Amino acid sequence: MNILNSFKSGKAVLDYLDGDFDVIEPGAYVECAVTGKKIPLEALKYWSVDRQEAYADAATANQAIIKAMQEDGKW
Repeated sequence: MNILNSFKSGKAVLDYLDGDFDVIEPGAYVECAVTGKKIPLEALKYWSVDRQEAYADAATANQAIIKAMQEDGKW
């Protein structure tokens, strides 16, 4: 059995960890916190453990970090 076939086709809920994530609710994708783009779980590479949100790519993750630092007064 292919493990990906056991997932639902909708949005997944994940617990983002350091270098890994746990699936809380099965699904095929998560949404980028910045762009709203659907990210297939097998393609997910960028997320924030502190903010518990996913990012579509490195540039988007960097954009989110800069924005968070500005909001927190650290930039």
